[in-house]
Amino acid sequence: MDKIKLEIAGLSYSQSQSGAYALVLAETGGKRQLPIIIGGFEAQAIAIELEKMVPTRPLTHDLFKQFAISFSIKITEIVIYNLQEGIFYSKIVCEHNGVYTEIDARTSDAIAIGVRFNCPIFTFESILSSAGIVLDESNELSNELAIEQETEEPQSNSLLDLSSEELEDQLNAAIDNEDYELASKIRDEINKRSK
Repeated sequence: MDKIKLEIAGLSYSQSQSGAYALVLAETGGKRQLPIIIGGFEAQAIAIELEKMVPTRPLTHDLFKQFAISFSIKITEIVIYNLQEGIFYSKIVCEHNGVYTEIDARTSDAIAIGVRFNCPIFTFESILSSAGIVLDESNELSNELAIEQETEEPQSNSLLDLSSEELEDQLNAAIDNEDYELASKIRDEINKRSK
């Protein structure tokens, strides 16, 4: 069975499940997308790596990466290999001294680790055909699955009133407090000003 390569297309808050997020994987070179509902911690772990933020202390997935590197274990790929009753099953494919090992993992954890190793994500046609969403060029994902454009909140409005130096201080404080959602908003405001 041929594997189909996927890329992370978006991550947004799920409006249908409280405290959950929708991770959207897109078929490389295709129009199908695979939405996966994941928990907040895993969504945060994926977002931190995608945004290249550095937490003050390593997260669990960062610890796994350091452990693997310390023992010369290479993560070669993530494979979403099954879908049963709405639950995706994944494995992390590792290589050590020429020996390949497959480790069963929750899809959200597998992807959080995979992004840290910059390794490819794959699935199979049977999974994409049963759970994938086909998009035309004219269609976009629903609000639940699209990468949401941040709406201006009172907290975001107050960022406009801060100087660049104050924003940097707020950013450092948010990272120290592990409030990565706020840190992301502050970083976006800093980036807007530097253009």
